[in-house]
Amino acid sequence: MISLGATIASEGIRFGAWSSLARRLWVSIFNDSGTREVDRLELKPQGEGMHALLVSGLCDGTRYGFRADGDYVPERGLWFDPQKLLTDPYAVEIDRPYQYHWRLAARRNEGGDTAPLMPKAVARALPDPVLAKPPLFQPGGLIYELNVRSFTKLHPDVPEAQRGTIAALAHPTVIEHLKRLGVSAVELMPITASIDERHLPPLGLHNAWGYNPVTFMALDPLLAPGGLMELRDAVAALREAGIGTILDLVFNHTGESDRLGPTLSLRGLDALACYRHQPDGLLANDTGTGNTVACDHPVVQRMVLDTLRHFVRHAGVDGFRFDLAPVLGRIDGIFDPDAPLLRAIAGDPVLADRVLIAEPWDIGPNGYQLGNFRPPYLEWNDRYRDDVRRFWRGDAGAIGALATRLAGSSDVFGGAGQPVSRSVNFIAAHDGMTLADLVAYEKKHNEANGEENRDGHDDNLSWNNGVEGETDDAAIAKARFDDCRALLATLFASRGTIMLTAGDEFGRSQQGNNNAYAQDNAITWLDWSGRDQVLEQHAAALSAMRRTFPALSDTHFLTGKSADTSAIPDVEWLTETGAPLGEADWNDAGRHRLVMMLGNSGGGRLAVMVNGDRRQCAFTLPVREGYEWRPAIETQAMDLARPLPGRSVNFMIERRARKASSRKGA
Repeated sequence: MISLGATIASEGIRFGAWSSLARRLWVSIFNDSGTREVDRLELKPQGEGMHALLVSGLCDGTRYGFRADGDYVPERGLWFDPQKLLTDPYAVEIDRPYQYHWRLAARRNEGGDTAPLMPKAVARALPDPVLAKPPLFQPGGLIYELNVRSFTKLHPDVPEAQRGTIAALAHPTVIEHLKRLGVSAVELMPITASIDERHLPPLGLHNAWGYNPVTFMALDPLLAPGGLMELRDAVAALREAGIGTILDLVFNHTGESDRLGPTLSLRGLDALACYRHQPDGLLANDTGTGNTVACDHPVVQRMVLDTLRHFVRHAGVDGFRFDLAPVLGRIDGIFDPDAPLLRAIAGDPVLADRVLIAEPWDIGPNGYQLGNFRPPYLEWNDRYRDDVRRFWRGDAGAIGALATRLAGSSDVFGGAGQPVSRSVNFIAAHDGMTLADLVAYEKKHNEANGEENRDGHDDNLSWNNGVEGETDDAAIAKARFDDCRALLATLFASRGTIMLTAGDEFGRSQQGNNNAYAQDNAITWLDWSGRDQVLEQHAAALSAMRRTFPALSDTHFLTGKSADTSAIPDVEWLTETGAPLGEADWNDAGRHRLVMMLGNSGGGRLAVMVNGDRRQCAFTLPVREGYEWRPAIETQAMDLARPLPGRSVNFMIERRARKASSRKGA
């Protein structure tokens, strides 16, 4: 099989590219600064769309790009224009970030040569593969979602030159924070090179999230000035600390956008093959970004698989989260959970043991596919997010839904007799309001995005505790703090994998902005000096409790039946009086806000007492002879003789009773 991209050999560099429709393909060679084209050589057809050429005398570090010629009929998906310098889809490094310019989107013969505007691919000899090791992360663990740039941009302990880069993740202070939280794996929002949407530069804004890639392997030079080795070293340092690394990758679209978008790579090589089109020739838009990658095409599938293998072999990552994952399973536009690409990823020898997480929705036909991916894919569970928010917002009739989410969401993932939940439970993520903003803003406030607050979701299931936004009212601040504690406690009490977004453990705010993708500034940069350390300590204590009582991270559904031969049910749902919840309690359409989850595992029991009411309430725990109840976490020492405060979750663990001392005066 002919290699694609730039392969360095002893005699030079072999370049390979694929296009089923181009009549001619060239490789442009640039000087060391990437500012001047020094040679342009035509690739030779090899059959089946492959084009290749060995160029002698070239070495590691050579800067290059591709050019293609053929028909130019955009309304039929043909965009060939040799004046457009194209990034190699297999580039493993680029020499500078992408910057949007109108000439990149100009029609043929109207914009001139785009080479001065484009980054140059850098040919690199890849390092030897890392020693293959099983992923550290296992389902049921804690995923910590973070944006590399915003996470450490303001961190006072990280050297200034490293702030906002992947290298900062290996800093001892950063790792200590992750260990204190009990993080099983960090999930890095996109770190591959991306380009701003064309409407952002005129607004003076920049895409801070990276969900607009051009190619799939090359890292963003701003995030990884040290290239692939910077990622590899950070992954190794995190692994040494017991923390895995998951990459959030975007294979559903590229930054070439709609018919008015720029020609940067795939569009200029073979848009008809690489993007899905409607019968009338227009680009399909199942992503909301203007184009949809054709993941049912064999060449695209090969590119996706090669990308995943690249990051496993050469960076040692634990796995991947797939943005708008139904696109990966669409065949002729229709989602199929057994689509070739999804099966190939799960069955690939290099990838089969990796963590695979699907964001199970896109905006295409039947795009909402929660629960429909096959094992081993885990799935982001927005049903969990919404039902937990509804309960704590105070919506009526929410007890049953809350219990189902705490128990692993068997209604979503329990089809065909599946005993194990594939849910990734989360209350807040990068997309939407932060945890602190959920309890401080009833409406979105996206004015800073320059779209007159039209962008972003309108229904956030949020509440403001009496005042919209910032306030000096101590009572409101206390109510918000209590709500954040309760939301975090609910998350850590939930069966299956849980996900916390960076900064939510210490109350970060985005000023009510629920679509802060374009805010590369203090709105998204984590304020380490101003963090709520009491809330942070609470989150760390919750995580420690979860690790102490492993039944919480078990991924088997809680069923109310015995999980072993003990005849003791794995969970009991009780009222605040300790009586079993009856049918009337489950079906209460009012505002019943009290419930107790009594989990049983290995002879031990954990009581999770939930008081969603504003009023305090006494909870009565069932008593067994020879046992006693003790606080499960330090930050919630509780006297059982006193009522549980309103808007709170408390944990008690059952242990064998301490023997009374026989010493006098003891």
